[in-house]
Amino acid sequence: MRTFILSVATLLLATNVIAQTPGYQFTTIVSQEATPVKNQASSGTCWCFATASFMESELIRMGKGTYDLSEMFIVRQKYMNQLEDNYLRKGEGNIGQGSLSHTFMNAYKEVGIVPEEVYSGINYDSKGHNHNELAEYISAIADTAIKLSKRSPEYYKLLNSLFDIYLGKIPQKFTYNGKEYTPKTFATSLGLNMDDYVELTSFSHKPYYQVFAPEVPDNWEHQLMYNLPLDEMMEVIDHALNNGYTVCWDGDVSEKGFSFKNGVAINLETEKIGESTTTDRARFEKMSKEARLQEAYKFEQPCPEVNVTQDIRQQGYEDFQTTDDHLMHLTGIVKDQNGTEYYMTKNSWGTERNKFNGYLNMSQSYVRAKTIYVMVHKDALTKELRNKLGIQ
Repeated sequence: MRTFILSVATLLLATNVIAQTPGYQFTTIVSQEATPVKNQASSGTCWCFATASFMESELIRMGKGTYDLSEMFIVRQKYMNQLEDNYLRKGEGNIGQGSLSHTFMNAYKEVGIVPEEVYSGINYDSKGHNHNELAEYISAIADTAIKLSKRSPEYYKLLNSLFDIYLGKIPQKFTYNGKEYTPKTFATSLGLNMDDYVELTSFSHKPYYQVFAPEVPDNWEHQLMYNLPLDEMMEVIDHALNNGYTVCWDGDVSEKGFSFKNGVAINLETEKIGESTTTDRARFEKMSKEARLQEAYKFEQPCPEVNVTQDIRQQGYEDFQTTDDHLMHLTGIVKDQNGTEYYMTKNSWGTERNKFNGYLNMSQSYVRAKTIYVMVHKDALTKELRNKLGIQ
């Protein structure tokens, strides 16, 4: 067996990520190493792809080498945990495909991890992941157990057979780079401590510097997260990226300003667009709001963006405009020709859907407004903040 190795071209791309979007000229400020972009395809497993990518960068940072970890090994355990939770909640739990970073960490502690080459999770006739049919069968089995108020031995056999059929049988032992492992001994060999990672958010309806469970559907485990003022949450991201760490990011990608195709995510101040472009101001003022948005989001050049305050961020959350859509991996910081900073972002939608090898740049304004939470290694926090939060 062989360790998954980055090609020189991929490394160069990961450290100097985005090729230029027309009208945008980006200069790299800082970039951390990452493994190649993967494709979650027709599966709602971005949470696992983003967190696995983050952990792979952690292994590089720790000097452990380059690994390709199996997302579907973790996803399988996640489905089992969800079904347990849903049954005990009498069918009121969440058995959808989504989850958050801590779901990866919880499953990792339970069952360990294996390399991708040992468990691809595609045991059906498909080039890529496709959980549409699998999800329907999971739902049917879950509903039947609730209806019967019983989980017989056959119930568990049926579940395991279902996952064996679609994802493949779990390897009890395997050989990797000439050594024999179990999933747990392989996890031990990596040296990753899941208790070293912390999730942080920023919402004003809960006290700052304390923990609470964000009220988003994918937080079905009701995980507590540290709540920070917005500026301090952003400082966590910047401090981490500027000091050798990467960041796992969860947020809203349903906005007009999120354009994977164009390689940017922006949060434009539409009222000011006419002041900074060649758009005729008089014509712009006569346009409807929808027409202005279409005019603004042509992604032809940098334009003024919203100055996102804590109140603006909170309003978006409480108006359900900021939703928990997607997890990605922040690997660096770039700036455009106007000096506006963006976060270099590794996605899990493959490399063929945009010209930037599957990366995009999210502006600071977009991240301030649309982040649900971030996850970092606790050592990526300043000593002052760790003391404030009581993190040892």
